[in-house]
Formats: sequence, C-alpha cells, structure tokens
Amino acid sequence: MNIVVLDGYTLNPGDLSWDALEAMGECEIYDRTPPELVVERAKDAEVVMTNKTVLHRGVIEQLPKLRYVGELATGFNNIDLRATRERDIAVTNIPTYATPTVAQMTFAHLLNLCQHVAEHAETVRAGKWAASPDFCYWDFPLIELSGLTMGLVGIGRIGSATARLALAFDMKVLASDPYVSPSPVPGVEMVDYETLLRESDVVSFHVPLTEVTTNMLNATNLRLMKPTAFVINTSRGPVINNRDLAEALNSGQIAGAGLDVLETEPMTMDNPLVTITNCYITPHIAWAARAARARLMVTAVDNLKAWLAGSPTNVVN
Repeated sequence: MNIVVLDGYTLNPGDLSWDALEAMGECEIYDRTPPELVVERAKDAEVVMTNKTVLHRGVIEQLPKLRYVGELATGFNNIDLRATRERDIAVTNIPTYATPTVAQMTFAHLLNLCQHVAEHAETVRAGKWAASPDFCYWDFPLIELSGLTMGLVGIGRIGSATARLALAFDMKVLASDPYVSPSPVPGVEMVDYETLLRESDVVSFHVPLTEVTTNMLNATNLRLMKPTAFVINTSRGPVINNRDLAEALNSGQIAGAGLDVLETEPMTMDNPLVTITNCYITPHIAWAARAARARLMVTAVDNLKAWLAGSPTNVVN
C-alpha cells in the first residue's frame, strides 16, 4: 500500500514518531506540499493524509489510485467530499483528540484578557515594580470571573469541556446550539443566539465551519453585545467577520478579543485586527499540545486500520 502524507510537519515537527504509519506500507512523508506539487507527489498513492493541504475536485480526478483520505484534523473543509463520494473514496477525520487543550486555550485567552499577566510581567522586567512608590500596581483593570456570564456558541465536546471549566470558576454559563437540547452539562442554560450575545460577558465560539456558521458574528449582531464583553474564538476564523470585529473593538463597542484563528491563515499583515491593542492573537495553536498531537497520531493510524479491516470509523463522507 502506497501512503503519502502531504503536510506532516505541524502534527509531528520531530517530537512524535511516524513508525506506526510507516509499518502499514510504503510511506512518503512531506513536511509541506505546495498546491502545484500535490498531484505529482500523490499520483501513485492509495492513501493520502492531509491536514490543511487542499484536495479539490481537480486534484482528486488526477489521483487514479486514491482509495482513502485521512484528514489529520477535525475540520475537513479542505477536501471535496462530493468528489470523493463519486469515486467511493473514504474520508475520515480525527474528531476528539484536542478537546482538553482547546478548552484550556479558551481560558488562556480569557484569563489573559482579565489579568494581563504577560504585559504586567514585561513591566516588571523593565523595572517598573522596582521603581514603584507602592508595593503593587496594575496597568489594566483586573477582572474577576466569578459571577460573570459565559456564553458558549456550540456545546459539543469542546464547548462542554469549556462549560465545565467556566462552572469551576463560578461563572454562569449560557449555551446556544441548534443541534443540542437539553444541555449536556448540568448547570448550563440553553438559549437562542441573540439572547446569548445580549446577556454574556464572554462569548466563546466552538462550532465547525459551515455555510451557516460562516460570518455568524458580524457588524449587525456585535451591536447586541455589552460594551464590557469579550469575544473568544478557538474554532474557525471565518466564523467571525474580522473587519467587523476590528471596528467593534476600535469603537469600544466591545471590550476585547482573544483569537486563535483568523479568516485567512497564515494571517496577512493587512488584517485589521493585528494592530488593535485589546485584541490578542495566537497562531492557531489551541490544538497543538504534544499530548493532543500524540492522540491525533494514534487515531489517524487506527482510522486507517479500521478501514483496511472493513469496519471504517470516523468517516465524514
């Protein structure tokens, strides 16, 4: 069996092993594959593994031996599912590997917005504490989470894990999810999306990227939010209209944002959010803790084994 990994570096920059996958057949692993080389590298492959490399119809039609595509992530919008169905090519994904680490990153962003730990540490390093006439100082308002309302847009696995963290911080938790009722987490109140935006002090997104969720936070519904509210996004960048969010932050319509994802990735320096002081952006790393990537690797191999055994799991097409 000929296996090609098109973009393995983000999964395994060197701290994991490909041994289990390599044991399953002739295996060619590329750190990255530019679009113009996808067909050349995968033309003889029966199995292709991809994370973000796009497999559109034009590519799939040029891969005559392809029988299986393993998405090395949860999201699979980089693969033309209709084209794979027409060819009876199985497509699988990794649905659960990053639940704890993404929930953790959600709170990393929220706590940063509330405490500004890194910025205060920088002022200490610069000598401000040593020169202070008082035993302490703070350059930003310090915000206590207890008693605030967290609104979760989407309460699947990651949303539920985030809800449990919020409850542990003694927050009130609301959730909006058209596919879930009642709440899977005791203590979480299910509400409609507009109510969630109006009542929440923190709005955190945990939804897949679909036609419905694209641009779901925009200029119109940002106006519903409290001027003291924060926005957190660890799901998919296009869920939030970046330009509308930038305008809301610049005008004081909302208080701040913590984003691990943007509409275009890698980001471009003309993104209007880049220079906004109350917007903190991390480079799509919520998923990337070593423990999470190790689970991803195991599941990717298990998915392929299950397909070969005739009992495929995590099939998305």
